[in-house]
Amino acid sequence: MRLRTLLGDHPGTSALKNGSIKSDLVEFDFVDYSPAHKGFKPMVREAAFDVSEMAIVTYLMAKSFNKPMVLLPNVVVARFQHGHALYNAKRGTLKPSELNGKRVGIRSFTTTTGAWLRGILANDYGVDLNSIDWVTFEDAHVAEFRDTTKRAPPGKQIIQMLLDGELDAVLGEKSEHADLKPLFADVAAEEKAWFGKHKVVPINHMVVVSRTLCEKNPEAVREVHRLIAASAQGVSAAPHFTADEMRRSLELIISYTAQQGLIPRAYAVEELFDDVTRGLW
Repeated sequence: MRLRTLLGDHPGTSALKNGSIKSDLVEFDFVDYSPAHKGFKPMVREAAFDVSEMAIVTYLMAKSFNKPMVLLPNVVVARFQHGHALYNAKRGTLKPSELNGKRVGIRSFTTTTGAWLRGILANDYGVDLNSIDWVTFEDAHVAEFRDTTKRAPPGKQIIQMLLDGELDAVLGEKSEHADLKPLFADVAAEEKAWFGKHKVVPINHMVVVSRTLCEKNPEAVREVHRLIAASAQGVSAAPHFTADEMRRSLELIISYTAQQGLIPRAYAVEELFDDVTRGLW
């Protein structure tokens, strides 16, 4: 069975993508999107793939609009988020707790990194997210979501706007420019303290399958899960989560996403899966 598949080039997917892990049951027709997140919109809006990498916040939002896809318990991208927030030090120092009322840029308000960082800012630093003047550059992957943020003028680039003083800070970005500094001054210490408090490694991207595939060929879905897990096995740079670790991470990002109004309510983790994929944990 051939499956149209979107998977990025990650440490845990390389064995699958280079063909060193194979199956007699399924074959993957990999589509070329670089970076992989450019394929999330066609998956959500057009059900373009049978198997797809998917940002977890995009999946939560898609679920709220009953998009025909189901989550697999396979994590392909996970990272701490504190290093992905910048400010322009040439205009003075800026601390996370000082963001109230500031003008903050982000690629899209609905990015998973953005949702994690806003959750950290609101819940660990007391930032009033509603006081911030959010400036975005792209719409949401989920077309039905009503984005009320301000859109940057056409042609504007997020890092250049920060350098030009048109933004006070940006989320979801890194830069080597000498004037730009991490919003969290000691990123490693911040990450360590945050993990000590929450016992969570933030999940960015997991894998989804089409609802049709789950309903018509559950064995193929189980095989997809097995193959992706096998590809990551023994790869130290790939994300590795126990069931409890995955649950804690999902519970926290669900909480943040609901808190920020991206989904109508906080789902139970079990709701993210169906009868086929729930049994794969």
